[in-house]
Amino acid sequence: MTNAIANFSIWDAKALSGGWKATEGGRYEVIEPATGKYLHTVSIANPKDMAAAASAAKRAQPKWAATPFEERAAIFRRAADILAGAGAAVKQRFVQETGSVGPKVDFELHLAIGMLREAGALLTQPHGLLLPSTMNRMSIGRRIPHGVVGVISPFNAPLALSTRAVAPALALGNTVVLKPDPQTAFAGGFLVAAALLEAGLPEDCLYVLPGGADAGEALVTDPNVSMISFTGSTNAGRRVGELASKHLKKVTLELGGKNSIIVFDDADLDIAASNVAWGSFLHQGQICMTTGRVLVQEGIADEFTRRLAEKANHLPVGDPATGQVALGPVINQRQLQRIDGIVKDTLAAGATLAAGGTYDQLFYRPTVLTGVKPGMRSFDEEVFGPVTSIVTFKNEDEAIALNNETEYGLSCGILTKSLKRAMYVAHRVTTGKVHINDQTVGDEPWIPFGGSGASGNGGRHGGPANWEEFTQWQWITIQDKANAYPF
Repeated sequence: MTNAIANFSIWDAKALSGGWKATEGGRYEVIEPATGKYLHTVSIANPKDMAAAASAAKRAQPKWAATPFEERAAIFRRAADILAGAGAAVKQRFVQETGSVGPKVDFELHLAIGMLREAGALLTQPHGLLLPSTMNRMSIGRRIPHGVVGVISPFNAPLALSTRAVAPALALGNTVVLKPDPQTAFAGGFLVAAALLEAGLPEDCLYVLPGGADAGEALVTDPNVSMISFTGSTNAGRRVGELASKHLKKVTLELGGKNSIIVFDDADLDIAASNVAWGSFLHQGQICMTTGRVLVQEGIADEFTRRLAEKANHLPVGDPATGQVALGPVINQRQLQRIDGIVKDTLAAGATLAAGGTYDQLFYRPTVLTGVKPGMRSFDEEVFGPVTSIVTFKNEDEAIALNNETEYGLSCGILTKSLKRAMYVAHRVTTGKVHINDQTVGDEPWIPFGGSGASGNGGRHGGPANWEEFTQWQWITIQDKANAYPF
């Protein structure tokens, strides 16, 4: 374990802006969602703070990009080891801040450690291509950094969703200004920043500034920022995309999802119920890949619903910091009211409640709705809560049509014993990820992660996609002497 990363006093009431210091935007008191108690304070950035950080990051970027690649790679390997060693020391604070259950925190830590190691590994991969030329010269296409990358990350999987952009952007020679959600600034920014600084990253290469919409808009429009990587809601993503495009910036948008698991009549119903419960209720449904719709073939729908409802009714809900629970609290009261409103409106439209539908404080029971049809809110909208909707279908083509009846395009699961049937469906669903005989939630550090439509603008994070997103092409030609031209 490392002392610095577990020393909460270094960042309490501060942000990372050329060192740990207070910013001009004021302070934000983080409240533990499970208990309603004060947890810690973070310093909030305003547009002026963002402008200063972006300017400083731009000044630092050429020197960082010129740092030998072996030195840069070593920083990310050390940071991964530091984070791995600090896991036990930071886990409790992570659970308290985010409302995550312990295994979800363990997974995020594991994922972030892998992302740091993959970032270091990027630097020993080819940095370009040798291209043909019609002239007697060498023609090279090489990948070069954008400059300053602005990263805006959300509250739901804060460590993973910040690290997946921050780490490769830095590794490939950019400097970074990160704006995490103030509700989860520790897990979503300070944790990975502390690991990177202790590993040797120059402190002027990374700025971590929690802030509100005004700070985010300032980051997106700042002339010193060349690229924006945004993860969050579709509505906010549309605004970010509009502003970034107006200022001629590259922008990668990772947004929401309305994801389906398709359960065919040859599936094992107990295994299917387990997959659906995990995909629907993990982290209280606050994941972009959450299973929001379960498309079930007609002949098995009643029995499947019974098994899923029984599982939902027996999942323990409570404070993840004090007990062995499956679900913790949702992030805040506003989100709770939105979840409950969607459930109530769907029931009023004719759906039936098979399980859940109640809450206590911020703890919403895992909820199963049946008789759901297109046009009902729980069919159409991303709930971002522990609510799943059962929709029946007759055959493969109807299942495909129901899956595709959405503006989103992120993830799909298919449960069947027939590989032929699964591949027929997989080739026709419009999602960025398809998991045959698995549920909808999954990520690995080396895969290109992303979606299309209201789930994003087609950009990807992870693996080979990191080269595409966080660098740009430069063409270089080389010849041994200059030639005369007709002019």
